[in-house]
Amino acid sequence: MVSHICSIGLMGIEGYRVDCECDLAGGLPAFDVVGLPDAAVKESRDRVRAAIKNSGLDFPMRRITVNLAPADLRKEGPIYDLPILLAILRSSGELNALPEGACFVGELSLSGELRPVTGALPMAAAAAAAGMTRIYLPRDNAAEASFAEGIEVYGIDRVTTLVEHINNGMALTPEKPRDLKNDMILPDFRDVKGQENARRAVEIAAAGRHNILLVGPPGAGKSMIASRIPSIMPELTREESLDCTKIHSVAGLTSKQNPFVVAPPFRSPHHTISFAGMSGGGRVPRPGEVSLAHNGVLFLDELPEFRNETLEVLRQPLETGQITISRASGTCSYPCSFMLVCAMNPCKCGWYGHPTKQCTCREDMRRQYLAKISGPLLDRIDMHIQVPSVKYEELNAQKPGESSEAIRERVLRARERAVARGVSCNAAMQAGQIREFCVLDAAGSNILRAAFERLGMTARGHDRILKIARTIADLAGSDAIQAPHIAEAIQYRTLDRER
Repeated sequence: MVSHICSIGLMGIEGYRVDCECDLAGGLPAFDVVGLPDAAVKESRDRVRAAIKNSGLDFPMRRITVNLAPADLRKEGPIYDLPILLAILRSSGELNALPEGACFVGELSLSGELRPVTGALPMAAAAAAAGMTRIYLPRDNAAEASFAEGIEVYGIDRVTTLVEHINNGMALTPEKPRDLKNDMILPDFRDVKGQENARRAVEIAAAGRHNILLVGPPGAGKSMIASRIPSIMPELTREESLDCTKIHSVAGLTSKQNPFVVAPPFRSPHHTISFAGMSGGGRVPRPGEVSLAHNGVLFLDELPEFRNETLEVLRQPLETGQITISRASGTCSYPCSFMLVCAMNPCKCGWYGHPTKQCTCREDMRRQYLAKISGPLLDRIDMHIQVPSVKYEELNAQKPGESSEAIRERVLRARERAVARGVSCNAAMQAGQIREFCVLDAAGSNILRAAFERLGMTARGHDRILKIARTIADLAGSDAIQAPHIAEAIQYRTLDRER
């Protein structure tokens, strides 16, 4: 008897249906798994055999052939343990007919318990898209998978529970979707002393989701400011949270306690990160830092210390909001629409321009240090902000700074104005939208022309200034971009004067 069990495979965050077929034949006992299985899938044979015996069920001493179709796609990981076990039990007559439209995913322990797997949410969403009406998976994955719409999710602890449900009709309660509540306590801007210019720039950056570079000496508060940016960003919508959770699930960063990504992600990789760690990759393409920061912030501290090849990876994602990874095992695309926040010292020693400390770098050394950031990458960073050292009076002031909540209210109002124009944020405006929504009067046009010629800007830099000016006008509640808005936007391109 040949049995058929439905399961789901993953390529990136996209799933596809996998049919697990089992045939029992005469001859010497054997157990073969075919259909391009990797080592983890081949090892399912031992886990499945032990799980069946330790669950009090009979393992058939016959020639067992399991096929995972489609056979031309490579099957990865232990997620097929459960469907292989059920296919064998069904073929041997130990299991009755399965529920209509059911899909099964799960890793087995030797005792027959189900262990959590990665990618539960994208697999549940793929099962629903494939026409499945219910999915059975490990209980620890049930809360995450319940985020998918159009499918009932059943969390299972042990194989025996599932067998009782199928054979004897034991009732199981589907997992109820949880409310998406953001209970995270984020660092607050009220702790930042002084740095009014940097705070203003960060507010503009968050309102328009503009990329920003903070330049200043050690201890000026660059990292402190950057870590507080998520606290002033708009909350994730359900669709944004769904996309982020899928990526983090595939990367194995979700858990039973934290099954959803409910706040804008904040990723801060060390400068020793590899090319593949930033972009994603591996034999089986996994998401990198640019994808894990999707709908959030990617913070690169000590920017010139990153390898050049690692930084150049950012150029395409910053333009398209997506990255495609091609490997021998297949090609997959991950979304990576993020706000890039960078920090760096003004020179190698860090003290150039400091009022009291002496810089030990020669001028050519300083320019060489700045040149580690390529022109095309710097062009894609909208705002370059000088962050000076904090003065003693500011550091010891008893009055706290403005809270993140107050800043966030202004950011939300500015975002609402952008959404009313038909764009998610001003940084995402295309060429046609820039021409439509960033019209300048004569005074503003003259200011921008003078800056364009004096600083030797590129067309991309020109458009970046218009987008920033549009955000400044939105924060001011102005429908038109005025000359002061353009003038303020130009001053946020300080490194254009250095190159």
